Amino acid sequence: MLNNNSFSDRLETAVRAKKSAVLVGLDPRFESLPPSCKGSFLDFCKGVIDVVAPLVPAVKPQVAFFEQHGAGGMAVLQMVVQYARQKGLLVILDGKRNDIGTTAAAYADGMLGEKSIWGGDAITVSPYLGDDSLTPFFETAADRGAGVFVLVKTSNPGGAMLQDLIAADGKSIYRHVAEYVQTASLKTLGAGQYGSIGAVVGATWPEQLAELRTLMPNVWFLVPGFGAQGGSAKDVAPAFDSEGLGAIVNNSRGIIFAHTQKRYADLDWQRAVEAATVEMIEQLNCVSH
Repeated sequence: MLNNNSFSDRLETAVRAKKSAVLVGLDPRFESLPPSCKGSFLDFCKGVIDVVAPLVPAVKPQVAFFEQHGAGGMAVLQMVVQYARQKGLLVILDGKRNDIGTTAAAYADGMLGEKSIWGGDAITVSPYLGDDSLTPFFETAADRGAGVFVLVKTSNPGGAMLQDLIAADGKSIYRHVAEYVQTASLKTLGAGQYGSIGAVVGATWPEQLAELRTLMPNVWFLVPGFGAQGGSAKDVAPAFDSEGLGAIVNNSRGIIFAHTQKRYADLDWQRAVEAATVEMIEQLNCVSH
């Protein structure tokens, strides 16, 4: 029986219930908001959530798009997280945080778990300050039933500058990080196959994605790069296990701003969001089952 106190089990339950591995990124930008939202990030994000809540397991607010507007923007972020949770969605805060010691602990305390200020079910973190910078996130996540997604192989082209470097033992840096994440995730296994320490692995590197699934059989993948960045359903297929589990695939612009695409021009903006979400679900289900 799955455990509601385990992030990995809650995620598995949600993916199975919705029959969907789509993760909707909330990246609000004033210049792209539909006129009916009157420039309100809160109205826009709530409008997206209303549409996608019955369809997907989780949303991923990109903290930067709120943070750049100061205290007001962060207040909106808090309300968006609360609203998404009220609608039954898991919330992954995409802040790519990290630091050492008490600073890392402060980031984790503020963002992870229902009792935190921001209330995230999970957070994205960078591993490049070393294992002692990750431990506070892992410990807080374990204490609060939350999750952590560690950057392993990111979708941006420039990520190769560091991640693809070959260490003295002949392994790439991303492979070293992957092996570390797999070990950490094994310590957090829920009732299912996967632990609550996940990995960010980009859809734009399909060969490495397949390699990393072999290296991390017990790790949930958060897969960016689908759609606008060039990743396809075929590219992300290796991320899934035989039951269609193991990965959630992010799409931000392609869903939340679907009303700007010609093929959805005859739909109002929320119906465009719905159509784009359903289309992506169908594409992923074709390759994951």
